[in-house]
Amino acid sequence: MLSKKSKYALKALIVLAKEYGQGPVLISDIARREAIPPKFLELILLELKNQGILQSKKGKGGGYFLGREPRLISVGHVVRVLDGPIAPLPCVSKTAYMRCRECRDEKSCAIRMVMKEVRDATAKIMDSTSLADMLKRTESVVTGKESLSFAI
Repeated sequence: MLSKKSKYALKALIVLAKEYGQGPVLISDIARREAIPPKFLELILLELKNQGILQSKKGKGGGYFLGREPRLISVGHVVRVLDGPIAPLPCVSKTAYMRCRECRDEKSCAIRMVMKEVRDATAKIMDSTSLADMLKRTESVVTGKESLSFAI
């Protein structure tokens, strides 16, 4: 399940993607627009800045802005930065693998086989979806040109 931290981060990043190239955006503006607690948002944005996803400017006209183009920031990268591995079980994680204690034979474990498929499908969607893609989807809903096609 996506944590509230990642959900808020993605909401804030979509705001910053909309404003890309127009200068920094204040935390208070993002928090107000997306109904995110400002103190929590401040911690999230600082973490994203420390990971190179965001940059900031201090002083008058300051705030946060994307560190690179929205098309170059994937949902999967953001979620991994904030929540860790996407895998539903440690035994199918590519980055934080850990064998399940109760498992007798990983190769024939039906649960592991299904959870690996879940991990692969989830990672494929999240890694191939950028902030720009998310922005296009929201704009298409607003303009009435909604498409339910997803890259799988």
